[in-house]
Amino acid sequence: MKKHFFALPQLSLRFIPIWQRHYLVWKKMAATSILGHLADPLIYMLGLGLGLGSLLPQMGGTSYLVFLAAGTVCYSTMNSATFEALYSCFARMHEQRTWEAILNTPVTLDDIVLSEILWAASKSLLSGLAVLIVIWAMGLSHSLQSLWLIPLSLLVGLCFAALGLIMTALAPSYSFFMYYFTLVITPMMFLSGVFFPVTQLPWLLQAISSVLPLSHAVDLARPLMNGILPPDMWLHIGLLLGYTVFGFYVSLVLFRRRLSQ
Repeated sequence: MKKHFFALPQLSLRFIPIWQRHYLVWKKMAATSILGHLADPLIYMLGLGLGLGSLLPQMGGTSYLVFLAAGTVCYSTMNSATFEALYSCFARMHEQRTWEAILNTPVTLDDIVLSEILWAASKSLLSGLAVLIVIWAMGLSHSLQSLWLIPLSLLVGLCFAALGLIMTALAPSYSFFMYYFTLVITPMMFLSGVFFPVTQLPWLLQAISSVLPLSHAVDLARPLMNGILPPDMWLHIGLLLGYTVFGFYVSLVLFRRRLSQ
């Protein structure tokens, strides 16, 4: 039985109808969903960028608002993917028993977990794109390189959706997720260069920041927004992909164990 838990994923195109099912459900409340995911990052970007930014000198060779905007794209994408992978996925698995119904069809758990990651990433892409539209509308970026923030948002969504599913597989109830947000997501937001340069941190915190996935996302987003090819680009992309594969496999193992009990 343990060997079955740790078996490599056996994937097929059967994840597509599951993704379509989630889309049809979401489409009924799409407007309120997008508004909810957009409001929080815009409050940070406009409140801190315009308010606090007026008191600060240039940061990283740009205004503080521009500096903050790039980090906000990554933060918004991370938050959206995490919320979907935790609360919505847990509801489908545990409360609504949607997974149970799907598993009575010719679909495997591997396909379900993959579809959850892809769906959460799809929703997070919309969040990142919404923030990008505001950035372009405000004239904070005029570079065509900033268009690469769109696929980057998808990659960040995949990464944090996969990591979030690990928590969902372990969660006994919704309240468990507060530990993840309080102990992981919120500290990561402050340690990853979203609001200020990582170089301002003590060396120990800089070392911790260097392994955080959000740090690598910000290190990609900020140069692209300013029309510069990011240094160590492939390293950052490789690490985000690595976190995605790790999260997918570990969450799948945990879901196999949980649903077998």
